[in-house]
Amino acid sequence: MTGGALGRVIRSAAARRTAAEELCDLCAAPVPDDHRHLHDGVREEVLCACRPCALLFTEGEEGDGRYRLIPLRRLRLPPVDTGPLGVPVGLAFFVARPDGTVLAHYPSPAGATRWEVDADAWRKVVAGCPPLAGLAPEVEALLVNTARGLDHHWIVPVDDCFRIVGLVRQEWQGMSGGETIWPVLERFFTELAAQP
Repeated sequence: MTGGALGRVIRSAAARRTAAEELCDLCAAPVPDDHRHLHDGVREEVLCACRPCALLFTEGEEGDGRYRLIPLRRLRLPPVDTGPLGVPVGLAFFVARPDGTVLAHYPSPAGATRWEVDADAWRKVVAGCPPLAGLAPEVEALLVNTARGLDHHWIVPVDDCFRIVGLVRQEWQGMSGGETIWPVLERFFTELAAQP
């Protein structure tokens, strides 16, 4: 073990790194593990929010159009026929935009690949599953997992989808994902089903 002043600096820096807290992206206050998130419509990213900042953007309030509080709704749907949407993989999510267009995303080792869904195809999918008509633009998503014979269809907060993107980036190995990605994704959906 390194002694003296240099040793104390190294140990102190290591302790700070391991004890680093997540901070609110608006005011820099520490946030708990179960903090809320905001969608930044200008930068198209998800931000961490402390409770006081999250309260500024209560659901239904637009916050000058830039920030929207990501809702907590998680709704399991009956099987949704996503074939008309042209999804080339079994794990994907669909996010409506304020202008009515819908972007499809699928997680990959390089991040989320996305494309615009055909408007007529999306209308057909919504007609077959009416709860999708209430999807909150930019902050909720249709999450689909039909990989490996599964049949999961959910309306979820968009931050859940970004968590999946992070899991895929972190766990994916080789061409088919390797052995660790599938149990991790299975655990994600098990935990999703267990939430109130």
